Amino acid sequence: MADNYEIDNVDLKILSLLQHNAKKPYTEIAKQAFVSSGTVHVRMNKLEKMGVVKGASLDINLNKLGYSVSSFLGVFLAKSSLYEKVANQLKKIKEITSIHYTTGNYSMLVRIYAKSTDHLKDILHDKIQKVDGIERTETFVILEETLSRSIELGD
Repeated sequence: MADNYEIDNVDLKILSLLQHNAKKPYTEIAKQAFVSSGTVHVRMNKLEKMGVVKGASLDINLNKLGYSVSSFLGVFLAKSSLYEKVANQLKKIKEITSIHYTTGNYSMLVRIYAKSTDHLKDILHDKIQKVDGIERTETFVILEETLSRSIELGD
């Protein structure tokens, strides 16, 4: 693949169609994008190699699986240079779904899913508070998530 490959409108159309339904067959994507299915396959391979597409995933409703408490955790680090060390420890906690290095009051913002408030308390007390480098945390329980989406691509 050429290092100078530029994303064009065909790539954006393919991405937009797959963004709405990642399980849609390339043959259907090709028809809607007015290209061959081979073109879709080749373009997707290029986009993956470029790091634009990082794979496919399922959008699982964790609430239906018993994880009814979702929260954000603002993390204050003892020193900002500890971010990578702390992030590596937090990655080991299965209830944590995202970790962000931020500006502002918190050094990090972490998303946690728990089965109950007692479970959340256990995660905070028994796992997160024991991570070296975390000075303190502030927890925000999410009452409702109204919107979760990617940016619309294309037209």
